[in-house]
This record gives sequence, C-alpha cells and structure tokens, in this order.
Amino acid sequence: MKFLEQFGRYILFLRACFRKPDKWRMFWRAFFTEVYKMGNDSFLIVSIISMFIGAVAVIQFGSQLQGSLVPMTILGRIVRDANILEFSPTITALVMAGKIGSNIASEIGTMKVSEQIDALEIMGVNAASYVALPKIFAALFAVPALVTYSMFLANVGGAISCYFSEMVSVDTYVQGLRMDFNSFFITHSLTKAVTSAFLIATISSYNGYQTEGGALEVGSASTKAVVQSCIAIIFFDYILTQIMLY
Repeated sequence: MKFLEQFGRYILFLRACFRKPDKWRMFWRAFFTEVYKMGNDSFLIVSIISMFIGAVAVIQFGSQLQGSLVPMTILGRIVRDANILEFSPTITALVMAGKIGSNIASEIGTMKVSEQIDALEIMGVNAASYVALPKIFAALFAVPALVTYSMFLANVGGAISCYFSEMVSVDTYVQGLRMDFNSFFITHSLTKAVTSAFLIATISSYNGYQTEGGALEVGSASTKAVVQSCIAIIFFDYILTQIMLY
C-alpha cells in the first residue's frame, strides 16, 4: 500500500510539473544552465568509464575467442554491439543517476526545507514546474548526448586496448567494427537513454520535492533518489530490450 501511495504522489507530481511555465524566458535560462551543469560536470567521469568499458570488453571477449575457430575480426563486432546495446546506455545512465540524481534531489530538497518552495506557492507560482521542469528537459537532452559520446569513446577504448595488449591488431578490430552494422541498435540505445534520463530527473525531483525536515532528510532524499533511479533504470532496461529486440 505504501508503494501505491508513493506512486500516486509521483504521478500527481508529474501532472503538476508538465504545465505551461509561467515565464518562458526564465524556463529557457534555467534549461540551458542545467544542460551545461549536467553535461560539463559529467563529461570527465563518462569519458574515463567509457574508455575502460571498451578496453575491458576487448580483453574479456578476446580471451574467450583465442584458440577457437572463430575469426578474430568478430571481436570488433561483438564489442561494438555490446557497447551500443548495453554497456554505454545502461552504465552511463547508472553513473548519471548517482551524479545528477543526487544533485537534483539535494538541490530541490534544500529549497523545500528552507521554505523557498513554500514562498513560491504563496506567490501563486507553480513551484513543481518552476523547479523541476527545466531539470527534466535538460536531462532529456544531456543524457542521450552523453550516451552517444560514450558509445563512440568505448569503441575507441577497445582499439587502444588492442594496440597495447596485442591480442588482435587494431586493423582487424576496426574491420570487425565495420561488419554488418545495424542502425536500429542506435535507435534502441537512444530510446533507453531518453527513458533513463526521464526516470532519473523525475524520480530525483520527486524525492527532493517531498523532503520535510532538515539536513538529514535532504541526505536521505538524495540516497533514495539514487537507489530508486537505479532500480527503475535496470527494470526499464529489461522491458525495452524485451520489446524492441524480440
């Protein structure tokens, strides 16, 4: 029953968020600020993780193929498809849940406990839309962009791993990257990225908006936002994979 109650409040929160902003100029200003913060602050961590995802994938899959009758050119194709379909969209989304999800929840939670949101409501401003909507739309733009960047960089990391490990030549790896490419995989990956972005931003905003108390409650809201976002990402990752690929 508690889950249903929380889910109902979440739906009502979304209903309040997705309303026409009171002032479009303030909305766009907040939107571009949030896009810059989400993208710029997450650029380095996504770069490092993506490079090592591709490098480790080459070593893991390559060690399984060595000594088999399968040509090593298939390694590039396996790593490419694994990065595009699963590693980049899912791992990047989980990293973003910890990075921007906690920031969103703590920022809105601090506004709530310091009564800034109450002041907005007293002035007749739709507080939910004012504080959350720019963050939601910014996440819908920033997360897919970072996932696209991660897909490219993961394959570059795989090539670097080939160069240093000498498991397979870089030319052979690149030849595999160019084999039988299915563009629908990009569509599938970006669909998961957009879904994950929506879940991260809305769940984090909801937890921050529901915060009551003081600093301890703000920290608790941030923790719940990250945990719930990660669970939702993994759940919808399975659902979308089942629907789109089978």
